Amino acid sequence: MLRVISAGLLVAWLAILPAVAEQVDLRVLAWPGYADSDIVTVFEKRYQVKVKVSYVTNDDDMWLRIGHQQGADFDVFAVNTAELQRYINANLTQPLNPKLLPNVLHQRSRFKALQSIPGATRGDAVYAVPYTYSEMGLIYNLAMFKQPPTSWQVLWDPRYRAQILAYNGSSHNYSLAAMVEGVANPFQLDEAQFRQATERLVALRRNVLTFYASPEEALDYFTQENIALMFANYGAQQVKMLTDAGAQVGYVIPREGALAWLDCWVLSAGMKNSELAHQWINYTLEPWVSERLTQRQGLANTIVQDPRSVTEDKVIWLQAVEDQQRRSQVWQLILSGKNMATME
Repeated sequence: MLRVISAGLLVAWLAILPAVAEQVDLRVLAWPGYADSDIVTVFEKRYQVKVKVSYVTNDDDMWLRIGHQQGADFDVFAVNTAELQRYINANLTQPLNPKLLPNVLHQRSRFKALQSIPGATRGDAVYAVPYTYSEMGLIYNLAMFKQPPTSWQVLWDPRYRAQILAYNGSSHNYSLAAMVEGVANPFQLDEAQFRQATERLVALRRNVLTFYASPEEALDYFTQENIALMFANYGAQQVKMLTDAGAQVGYVIPREGALAWLDCWVLSAGMKNSELAHQWINYTLEPWVSERLTQRQGLANTIVQDPRSVTEDKVIWLQAVEDQQRRSQVWQLILSGKNMATME
């Protein structure tokens, strides 16, 4: 009887103990499709480690997650070169050691020359290794357009009200609106230009069906609703997803041009194991890993020339913006339904 009571007490005691945290050796924060489970599994087996991958769907979310506890929650993350600048300024990232990344030799020359990539370096320090890139073009429904749209102005056309999908991202939307307004540098807006862009985005909110976050969410809306147009924040990745799902779509770079991002692997300021973090980045630059990214996601990689590149397309590479915090704050007001009068 004493043994039974002791066993019962032991069970009760164990039940109130805090759960033992799962042992994780590498913590990766990335965009959907950048670190698929089978790719991660190969890495784990090779190095006998446990990897935890978390995902984000917009730059504002990434900023909050890396900024929490000064980067202590992650070891490696993927961010575009324009956004990277504020992470460096806030001491949320740290330089890489190129000597630990021999697979950069597989990359095309334009991506190996890091000093020539705006935002990848500061002084002599290397902060980023390019992984993938895409322009953010315009997807259109072939059943609703006999000819491809020629201007971004079509997103504001009342004929397509509630048939448009746009992206839920403050920085990119402000740059897009400024580009449509004809601003020479859509990344550095003065007060008058910021107001113009805000008015544009208020009008866009009234014309769209919704603002999506992930490519999967956009796919669901496109296949379930009567969608005419989509601002393709994920570019070729979304074209592939829609085509694979049977959607009849076209993809175009309007005459004003298209914003374009270059996503890179970066070390968090809270990185715990430098050698393992570098091994992860080096691993993703193995040709088969990068090529699988292209095969599955439709995104260009830095190893093989993208055959879809069209030289005459006007591509505008993202740059750091004049005030990311302000763009984010005002964008949230726009999303909540505020108009210019109620924001002032």
